[in-house]
Amino acid sequence: MPQDVRFDLPFTTPVSPHLESAREHHLRWVRERGLVRSPAGFEEYRSWDLPQAAARTYPHAPADDLVVLMNWFSLAFLFDDQFDTASPDRADRIAEVAREMIATPLRPAGTAPRVVCPLTLAWTEVWAGLAHGTSLTWRTRFAASWGRFLVAHTEEVDLAARGLAGTLGVTEYAELRRRTVGIHHSIDAAERSRGFEVPPQVLGHELMVGMRDLAADTIGFMNDIHSFERERRRGDGHNLIAVLHRERGGTWEEASAEAYRMTREALDAYLELEAGVPGMCAELGLDAEQRVRVRMGVEAIQHWIGGNHEWALTSGRYAAAKDGPAAAAELAGRGALDDLLVV
Repeated sequence: MPQDVRFDLPFTTPVSPHLESAREHHLRWVRERGLVRSPAGFEEYRSWDLPQAAARTYPHAPADDLVVLMNWFSLAFLFDDQFDTASPDRADRIAEVAREMIATPLRPAGTAPRVVCPLTLAWTEVWAGLAHGTSLTWRTRFAASWGRFLVAHTEEVDLAARGLAGTLGVTEYAELRRRTVGIHHSIDAAERSRGFEVPPQVLGHELMVGMRDLAADTIGFMNDIHSFERERRRGDGHNLIAVLHRERGGTWEEASAEAYRMTREALDAYLELEAGVPGMCAELGLDAEQRVRVRMGVEAIQHWIGGNHEWALTSGRYAAAKDGPAAAAELAGRGALDDLLVV
């Protein structure tokens, strides 16, 4: 299934007017922090166009905050690319770094990391920016979502290191993918980007819980479809199409069609729940100001579904056909040219 597969969405999502200026600041930051060092690695990283992803998913962030969000994006993606399938012994180091990154939001902002490498040093800096001006309630919620994401990532790495990545069935894979896609904390960050918080009684309501989970499913499955050709080329089995093909047999085309159907099903289920938001607000007796915050919370989810989809259609990260040193590194099992887990 090619990268440019489109899904019809019933809403449009804006793009930040600060994209170009923020991109320039972000790319300079990535190089200054030693997150991308070689010329080939930098060109590969720039082709991913993560600044566009941030500008589409956080379109209302002020210019300075958008740079912070772009910097944060880079850490999640570059950390994901640190696992080398040819070197399973790296799984222990990945878990160690992940534990440090989980702990960072639980300490006072700016606390020096205890496990030192380019990723943890950069995350300490980024977290101080993200946490600035936020409530303890928001920081605690973000930390929990962020921790679940990183734990899921280490579970994925551990499965691959033990040669068990190909043993997950569709149901087990979908449950893991809901966590590895990292959407819950990404939606939390949208509140930071606009200076609001969804009322806690709304976040605890089964309707909003279901919306966030279905948004994660939708985005995770969409990303699997967009990235399938690239991941198939790399031999990466952490992809819905690959899992469907392995479990159910048939052709790749049939597996792709089923993945598309499952994605559409998750999206339709999300939209059905979204239509119930006014009823939820009435049920909870929310006042006008609280309803505004709920509306912005729903927009945050829409921005992530629509903005991520538009970015994924063209991002070089998901491009199947590539040449040069960065592509050679991917074929060898490494997405990144630089080891960011050591000083």
